[in-house]
Amino acid sequence: MDAQGRGRADRADPADQWVLNPATGEYELRLGPSASQSSVPGPRGTFPRPTDRPAGPGGRGRPHGGMPGSPPRAPGREVPPPRRRGTPEPPPGRRGGRPGQRGPRARKALLWIGGTTAFVVLATGTAGYVYLKHLEGNVDTTDVGDAGSGSFSRDEAFDILVLGTDRRTGSGNEGYGDAGSAGHADTTILLHVSEDRTNATALSIPRDLIVDIPDCPTKLEDGTEKVIPGLQGARFNRSLGEGGRDPGCAMRTVEKATGIKPDHFMMADFNAVKTLTSAVDGVDVCVEHAVDDKQSKLKLPAGESTVEGEQALAFVRTRHSFGNEGDLDRIKVQQHFLASLMRKMSSSDTLTSPTKLVKLAEAATEALTVDTGIGSVSTLKDVALELKKVPPKNISFTTVPVRDNPAEAVRATVVVDESKAPQLFAAIAGDVSLTEVEEKREKKERAAVAARLEGARAPASEVRVQVLNGGAPAGSAQEMLRRLQVEEGVNKSENAGNAPRTLKRTTLEYAPDQADQARRLADLLGLSGAALKPGEGVTDSQGLPAMTLTLGEDFTGAGSPLGASAAEAVDVEKSTADQVECAT
Repeated sequence: MDAQGRGRADRADPADQWVLNPATGEYELRLGPSASQSSVPGPRGTFPRPTDRPAGPGGRGRPHGGMPGSPPRAPGREVPPPRRRGTPEPPPGRRGGRPGQRGPRARKALLWIGGTTAFVVLATGTAGYVYLKHLEGNVDTTDVGDAGSGSFSRDEAFDILVLGTDRRTGSGNEGYGDAGSAGHADTTILLHVSEDRTNATALSIPRDLIVDIPDCPTKLEDGTEKVIPGLQGARFNRSLGEGGRDPGCAMRTVEKATGIKPDHFMMADFNAVKTLTSAVDGVDVCVEHAVDDKQSKLKLPAGESTVEGEQALAFVRTRHSFGNEGDLDRIKVQQHFLASLMRKMSSSDTLTSPTKLVKLAEAATEALTVDTGIGSVSTLKDVALELKKVPPKNISFTTVPVRDNPAEAVRATVVVDESKAPQLFAAIAGDVSLTEVEEKREKKERAAVAARLEGARAPASEVRVQVLNGGAPAGSAQEMLRRLQVEEGVNKSENAGNAPRTLKRTTLEYAPDQADQARRLADLLGLSGAALKPGEGVTDSQGLPAMTLTLGEDFTGAGSPLGASAAEAVDVEKSTADQVECAT
């Protein structure tokens, strides 16, 4: 029996226990004839009294029960979503606090995104707030110091490093993971969510990728700090667990390898694969050929199947059923599984079922360890709400471009493919979608292009511009200056050094009377209309009015168009969350 099903005989199902209290005229969760009544559970199985409820408008609290104005219903009737929901008390003997570093062969990444749907629906009322406080008590946190951003903003793009380890935990899981392992980074996904929430990119990082692991300041359980020495030319999976490395070490390694600094991390327990898939009555998968893997115990017929519990875990952990039986092929299978899970989470059958939502929320939060920056209930809710805005068709899955390690005679590890990876990393850092987004961004861009790129063009010889480096690789401003003067005839240009701040995207700022010059420069460099920023203009070294071209993190070279979609500029294999694909 899985963790979600233990003890059902002596625990109330919260979706079936809502009854009308005749004294208050509101609905409450009744756990038994003599049990306390409450609309939602408190932390760790305790139930707040009516006076514990947060104050409503004007400082007046409401007694426990339903929302104001709830229509009377017959006692015992289930309350439809998104009304209050409760959750059963934990079974006897349940563990209390857990060490901050937790999250076995999670497979892992998969689970957090599903749990956010439950967060969103359960956070719609005051009762939802109290329930979220209960869920917060399920989540472990780890302080990663300056490895992350330390806070979350709903108005900015954000990057979350989702980790799964090969550590064994939990009864009945002795057959999974490595005995005695401290928990290496077995599966890793860097999830980037765009600033305008029109798209997201899930970048898988192979466990056998050769990287440099930097020195890592780590906070110990007693509050002291220890610096764990780094490693040169090591497998990425050693950035977590080994030598006491915490998720902050993995975050620092990702930044060093990709140039993208994760803002936060989430690490999940692989038990959640079983409990979460069972909570939604299984996840649909597809295989081109029948599978009978003796090691993972995965057995599936050719075509479509629905997997849950142990079978779902076997599907995402098998390495011998698909492709070349390697980690890269397993990553593709996991991406297909995650896409299917996300589709199931957003289905109407899930969103309208109080029982499923409660199970989802419990399974997801029980599995999670997160950084302290997003460990509060309000922040977790905000993260979930922001992610929910992204359409599945614009959530891209891809993997770090790699090639076989040339230093090995027998192929066992991989290295970054320098001919493709830098462009992909730059696109993600520059908040550029890997899909052709037909949502807010392109609508805004089309309007900006129409307004800013229409009109007269000044001759290149009359364009006066300063070039600044605002986040591009070192030497980029001089490289651009050389192109402008030698190839484009923009002789009135100069290198103005580093910009005062880093920009995600390259911009051209100009005064209203320089619009004709801006349009000419946009034509020469392939700047999009969104990159043109009407402003006040500046004066150059000769004291004459000039425009300012600031090269942002999206700048990959003087010959690359700026503002082109990543789908055109980045040559990588990718899929999207709305696609149904069969594993091969």
